[in-house]
Amino acid sequence: MFDLTALHRKTVRRRTCHACREAGDVKLHRVRPVSVETDETLVQRARDGEREAFEELVRRHAGRLYAVILRFLGDAGDAQEATQEAFLRAWRGVASFEGRSQFFTWLYRIGLNEAKRLATRRPPAAQLRSLEDEPVPEAPDWSEAPEVRVGQDEIRHVLEETIRALPLEYRATIILRDVEGLSTKDAAAAMDLGEAAFKSRLHRARLAVRRALDEYYLEAEQ
Repeated sequence: MFDLTALHRKTVRRRTCHACREAGDVKLHRVRPVSVETDETLVQRARDGEREAFEELVRRHAGRLYAVILRFLGDAGDAQEATQEAFLRAWRGVASFEGRSQFFTWLYRIGLNEAKRLATRRPPAAQLRSLEDEPVPEAPDWSEAPEVRVGQDEIRHVLEETIRALPLEYRATIILRDVEGLSTKDAAAAMDLGEAAFKSRLHRARLAVRRALDEYYLEAEQ
């Protein structure tokens, strides 16, 4: 389980600049009464400088944000680092948050940017070829796919590996929309894309994943 207390301790230790120390002062506790305030109310209080309100936003959204970033990066240490950075940036920038999107959408955008920054620091990994040059046919029909012959754990592993091999901009679309279940509107906003552009990327990403699974099914039958 993602340890928010450990996250806080590591964040405080790693920061030396004044602004970052301010963000690191946000204290996370394992047991707190559940707040009934909406995100909008908490955001407004945080914009007014109330750290307790921002602490509650952290408690509400840290686990889910971490899960998204972990799926994106595939490394727990990198995911913790990106999550820490995302909340630090959110704390420093919350005063300028205008509420044009939901708070978690804005937070996801920050988190994905941090994840992309870390991903680009890594040595280039084997990725699927550019999806921009791919034709865009209808998605293949899996109704007859021999899923019963392949273990669900194996399928999950193939899916995770295939998604991780997608180019960054396509990886994020499928994680937000199909794994996390965000609406097209919210997922597009989190990526700072128009809905039409998001749908196009998502369709290409889905095709790439489904082709990989088709190949896996064919090999499983042989």
